[in-house]
Amino acid sequence: MMEVLTKIFFIFAVIDPIGSIPVYLEATKEFDIAHKKKIALRACAISFFILLFFIVIGQLILESMSVSLDAFQISGGVILFLFSLTMIFGDGKPEREKNNITDYRHVTIFPIAIPSIASPGAIMAVVLMTDNHLYTVKEQAITTLLVLAVIGLTVLLLLTANILQKRIGDYGITVISKIMGLILSAYAVQSILSGISNYFLNLK
Repeated sequence: MMEVLTKIFFIFAVIDPIGSIPVYLEATKEFDIAHKKKIALRACAISFFILLFFIVIGQLILESMSVSLDAFQISGGVILFLFSLTMIFGDGKPEREKNNITDYRHVTIFPIAIPSIASPGAIMAVVLMTDNHLYTVKEQAITTLLVLAVIGLTVLLLLTANILQKRIGDYGITVISKIMGLILSAYAVQSILSGISNYFLNLK
């Protein structure tokens, strides 16, 4: 039981559902509530299938390409940093342009599903937690169910974020977006620095 709880906490940490909220609010600020709900559900579903894909055959791909966690951390950090800059310095679109937006498929995949929920760290984590050389099929199945549970929690948190946005309004969301952009940029830089640091440590 303790091992299962440990796995849940670890999966929650690497997927970081709470950290996905500011990314979700920023990426969906131009859509109505109905579209926001669809985006939340579809982004989480896509994220789960991405993680499931890497659980099933990710180990074979990474071993064949010799890709390290350090490379994942650095690339993911760069992407998140660039997105955080749009949160800090980006201007809101005119109301007329907002109303013309109907295609929500793009923001569903990027940046919400990737790299916010199914982040490079989360992908590498699920690969390591389902190592074919260390874990049985049953243990890998349990890990997969735990990943699904955390993704389910992520859906609930994103849907709650919609209620938050409705109550505090566009101005409040703009203020929060700027603040969260600063926090996200700091997290992104830390991810890049950790990847670089670990890379040079592994060279020794």
